[in-house]
Formats: sequence, structure tokens, C-alpha cells
Amino acid sequence: MADVLEILPYDPDWPRQFADERDRIAAALGPLALRIDHNGSTSVPGLAAKPIIDIQISVARVQPLAAYSDRLAGIGYLHVPHADDAFCPFFHRPRGWPHTHHVHVVQRGGDEERRTLAVRDYLRDHPAAAREYEALKRRLAPQYSATRPGEREAYAQAKSSFIEAIIEQAAALGYPRL
Repeated sequence: MADVLEILPYDPDWPRQFADERDRIAAALGPLALRIDHNGSTSVPGLAAKPIIDIQISVARVQPLAAYSDRLAGIGYLHVPHADDAFCPFFHRPRGWPHTHHVHVVQRGGDEERRTLAVRDYLRDHPAAAREYEALKRRLAPQYSATRPGEREAYAQAKSSFIEAIIEQAAALGYPRL
């Protein structure tokens, strides 16, 4: 398959890229952003990943969407309407592929915020689990197109049973450690 998803070795510049974008988002959202976290594979030192910085923004209330979507649009983020908008609206930049940044907005203290941070923190603290996740991603990525959104979503779904198992293990150990 041409144009498959690419998994790259860990880039030590990813944390700086996150920090730069966090500052832009914080300036755009002001006090609406209660937390801005680096999450996803690029937030786990040593873990290979798609070169997209994943960011989670925690807000007091996810709805109404316009409270923050207009501000995010002002700094180049495109909202992608999805059934998850009720609890985790998704944005990316730039408009076209390849994306450099993905943003998920969640409710502060809510289940989605906790789940995402639990996975990140667990993988940071458990290198064997991170290596297992990397191996899974490397096996799956060549099977999916990078340019078709439906296939990128299918790639994410193909990893979901692994992620759910990590969430369960992490919860049993008291993650996330906020």
C-alpha cells in the first residue's frame, strides 16, 4: 500500500515542540484552558511514534464547543466533527495531511482526561509496556493509509484493545498520578 502511516524513532525535540504549542494554545485560550498536557506516543521518552504532537486541553465544560473552537481556529486548528464531540472534541493543524499537531479537549477531572493521562504516565513508568506498544504500532502502521482519514481512524481502533488493557492496568496501580 502506498503512503502508509509512518512510525519514526523517538525525537528528543518533541517535548520542545509540545512546549511551544502549549504556549500558543495557552495564549489563545487564556483561563479556559485549565490544563494543557502532552500526551500520546510523542510524550513518552524513547517511544517511536507518528511525528504528530498530541495535546490534551482540559476545560471546565466541553460544551458549548464555540467557547474554545473559535479561538483554536484563530491559531490554525480545524475542528473535525465526530460522535465524540460530546466528551472529547478533536482538532488538528494544519488543515491538510500531514498534521503536525492533534488536540483533544476534555472536561477537567473527567474520565477521558484521566484515561489519557493514565496511559501516558503508565507507559512512561513501564518501559516494557512502551516497547510492546511500539512493536504493535510498527506491525499495524504499514497496513493503513496515511492520507485517508477513515484508515487513520481504523489504525487507532486496531490499537484500542491494547490501550484498554493499559488503562485497566494503570487504574489498578492508581494512575494517573495527578
